[in-house]
Amino acid sequence: MSTHGKLAEYRRKRDFARTAEPAGGAGRRAKRLAFVIQKHAASHLHFDLRLELDGVMKSWAVPKGPSLDPSVKRLAMQVEDHPIEYNRFEGTIPQGEYGGGAVMIWDRGTYEYGGDAAAGPEDALRRAYAKGDFKFVLAGERLRGSWVLVRIRRGDPRRPQWLLIKHRDDYAEAGSDVVAENMTSVVTGRTMEQIAGGRKAGAAARGGAASKRKAPGATKRRVAAKAAKAAKAAGRGKAGGRAKRTRTAASERPAPTKPAARAKAAAKRRGRG
Repeated sequence: MSTHGKLAEYRRKRDFARTAEPAGGAGRRAKRLAFVIQKHAASHLHFDLRLELDGVMKSWAVPKGPSLDPSVKRLAMQVEDHPIEYNRFEGTIPQGEYGGGAVMIWDRGTYEYGGDAAAGPEDALRRAYAKGDFKFVLAGERLRGSWVLVRIRRGDPRRPQWLLIKHRDDYAEAGSDVVAENMTSVVTGRTMEQIAGGRKAGAAARGGAASKRKAPGATKRRVAAKAAKAAKAAGRGKAGGRAKRTRTAASERPAPTKPAARAKAAAKRRGRG
């Protein structure tokens, strides 16, 4: 099917005279496959996971958002394909339009096949997607490492349901809540409230650049651990310096004179007198 055909449902649901969402069709293929996760305050707040494949963004609505905990399985409901240009969309869809509400670019980057690819990696992705065991590796600003989407046999077959699961690797973190830890756009630094309120991207970036790309919990804890270790080492260095100065000062004081030596010196002075 052509890209135009794949985007037919997407276009049918939207009035592009009213919404700033892209109609699509002009996106150029990059060297690496793209992914984006958009936080979307529609009738229900959710996260949209989009993975580029065959000229479109395969899309899933994830009600609770991704988790770095491998024991957590997040429901992901497949929705219509979106155009590649949608990866850059951040703003507000007018109320009354399909999906009306604020949209934030919560994470973005590239991805690749996460299994053993005997043939080309994109052929492997197509087969994995068709099979319903879609393994992939993300290289994003907030999410990294190996993941899988597993199709489950329940619900409306026209809207397949999947489970989004983090694999156990260096980027996994049990008990984490990466969604709650990162509340701003990776592109503009805006919150959902600022996007909905129409705050300009430039003003938000100047006002909150420090919080623009907040690291996942695991990264923050690693940074804190390194800082604590450095502080501890600095403390040991200061203590060592104080001890060294104490020893030096003690060595520079004149040695105490023995009683016999003092008596002999006194007698010698009296003889001279």
